[in-house]
Amino acid sequence: MKTKLLTICLLLFTSQVLAEECKGKYWDNCYGTYTFEDGGTYVGEHKNNKAHGQGTDTYANGNKYVGEYKNNKRHGQGTYTFADGDKYTGGYKNNKRHGLGTYTFADGDKYTGGYKNNKRHGHGTYTYANGAKYVGAWKNDKRHGLGTYTYVNGEKQVGEWKNGNYVGK
Repeated sequence: MKTKLLTICLLLFTSQVLAEECKGKYWDNCYGTYTFEDGGTYVGEHKNNKAHGQGTDTYANGNKYVGEYKNNKRHGQGTYTFADGDKYTGGYKNNKRHGLGTYTFADGDKYTGGYKNNKRHGHGTYTYANGAKYVGAWKNDKRHGLGTYTYVNGEKQVGEWKNGNYVGK
C-alpha cells in the first residue's frame, strides 16, 4: 500500500514538474489553471485544449473533483466531494461513476462496490447510518440478485431480490 501511494505521489509530482506551463489560446501537453465564467476553476494537465490527465475541478457551487481526466471528462480514478458533505472515491468512465468505488453520504450511509453508468451495479455493500446493512448484488441502483439484509436487531433476510424488493429464498 505504501508503495502504491508513493508511486501515485511521484506521478502527480513529476507530471506537474515536467509539464510545460500552458500559454496562449490553445493549450496542448501543458499544465495550467483555467477559470470558468461562473468562477469555478480547473487546475491541471491539458491536451488538445481539453482537461486531460491529472487535475482538480473546483466548482462555483462548492463541489470539487480531484483525479483523472480524458478528453474533458472525469475518466479513471478520482474523488468527488459535494458541498452537501457527500463524497465519492473510485472509478469514472465518461464523467460517470464506473467500476469500483465508495460513496459516503453526509447522513452517515455508505456504499462500497461496483458502479455502471453512475448507478450501483454488481456486488456491493450498503451500510446504513442506523447500523443496518445489505451485502449482495445490485442492478441499476437497486438490490437485484442474491443478497443479505441485516437489520439493526441482527435479524437477517437472505435470498433473492428483484428491482429492490425481497422475493424470497
